[in-house]
Amino acid sequence: MTLRRRLVLSIVALVVAVSAVIGAVSIIALSSIQTGAIDKQITSATHRAQRYLEQNQSGQPGIDLSRPSGQAAGTLTAYFVDGQVVVANVLDDYGRPSGITQSSAAALGTVRVGAEPATVDLGGDTGRYRVAAVTVGPAVLVVGLPMAPVYDSVWKLFGVVVVVVAAALLAGSIVAAVVVRRSLRPLERVAETASTVARMPLDRSDALDGVRVPDTDPRTEVGRVGSAFNRMLGHIAGAMQARERSEQKVRQFVADASHELRTPLASVRGYAELTRRMGGDLPKDVVYAMSRIESESIRMTSMVEDLLLLARLDEGREIQFAEVDLTGLVLDAVNDAHAASPDHVIEIDVPPSPVVVVGDAARLHQVIVNLVTNARTHTPEGTRITVGIAPADGGVDLTVRDTGQGIDAEFLPKLFERFARADSSRSRTVGSTGLGLAIVDAVVQAHGGSVAVASVPGDTVFTVHLPVDPSAASADPAAGADASVDWSATPAAVDATH
Repeated sequence: MTLRRRLVLSIVALVVAVSAVIGAVSIIALSSIQTGAIDKQITSATHRAQRYLEQNQSGQPGIDLSRPSGQAAGTLTAYFVDGQVVVANVLDDYGRPSGITQSSAAALGTVRVGAEPATVDLGGDTGRYRVAAVTVGPAVLVVGLPMAPVYDSVWKLFGVVVVVVAAALLAGSIVAAVVVRRSLRPLERVAETASTVARMPLDRSDALDGVRVPDTDPRTEVGRVGSAFNRMLGHIAGAMQARERSEQKVRQFVADASHELRTPLASVRGYAELTRRMGGDLPKDVVYAMSRIESESIRMTSMVEDLLLLARLDEGREIQFAEVDLTGLVLDAVNDAHAASPDHVIEIDVPPSPVVVVGDAARLHQVIVNLVTNARTHTPEGTRITVGIAPADGGVDLTVRDTGQGIDAEFLPKLFERFARADSSRSRTVGSTGLGLAIVDAVVQAHGGSVAVASVPGDTVFTVHLPVDPSAASADPAAGADASVDWSATPAAVDATH
């Protein structure tokens, strides 16, 4: 249940409870007040009936016990001698006495003499009466007044209370909903701002610029929360800017260092090669040392080139878009892999017609080469490697599948990180810098695509998704879903093994 609903229900419940309590107290008070008034009337009526009977017992002529004088309409009078009722009647609206039933009279006989007035149910049409009993000589006089007027007033008040409570419920609900909604608007704006920040990709230092909570009144609780939230966003933005500056410095250092290392590495490689070729009279160990220097300089040059490429990709450079025949790149990469690793079974699975995408041919070729090299380098001889192309989601899926021993599941989340190497998951027949898959990820992202991997023992698949047109996909995400490639034939597996 939301906070707004809880507050509205709490306010409405409080209003209804207060109204109900006030109504109940009013009903009880009215009943008590009217009952007290009737008790006073009973006392007066008892005194009148008592004087009337005393006059009768004194022998005054003209006294009729069945017609007590001076009593109000509805007054009940009963006269008991030795426990037997002598007279029991009720005066009507015209002051005429009418008798009551034997059962009603018997109920009056149970009233205690001298006690406070009590309510007795006489049954039938007589109903409830408020009665009191006194002694008059040897007899007992019981006088009562009807409780019907009291009950009528109480029920009428009860109806009024019900109407008032219902009106209070309706009005309280409306007022509470309006008040709570207006009161919670600042808190909703805080929640909306937090949701906006949660949905934002915080990969740029300026991502949080202009994202602030407008309610910062220090006199209110929500204002203090908003102010604290804004300060937190400011700290996060500052930390992001500091991180970006630090990363920029690192990227610049890597780019500068890589660029500066290319010249001395080329010199080392050149002199080593020159010495090896001209050293016919040199000892064999010196010639071997020169060959190793040349080999390691080539390896180090490759690493420097990879670092320089990653640094330039981080800066948004090195990508030149044009139409690229992806099928031709796959065929070239597979043919090169056959020459480099004849002991692997390498196949292709591409459509018969060329697959054309917009991208950088050199970089996409490097992606394919790196994935195929990764598959053949980290799998044993005889492993089957399949490179395929297929349409998917308005773009192209390039897959490289191998039947090797798979990749450790714990290593998969960091597989595309730089310098990441899983020595225990795949056999390493040759050294690796750990930059190949990082370059794949960087190049694919620069093309507006994505790369994923799924691996179980005996089946490892790298999937590169490329949009047909990166610029159209980035401008309108829905456009990529509507784009189509006319591949009339069903892709067929082509065996490219030797």
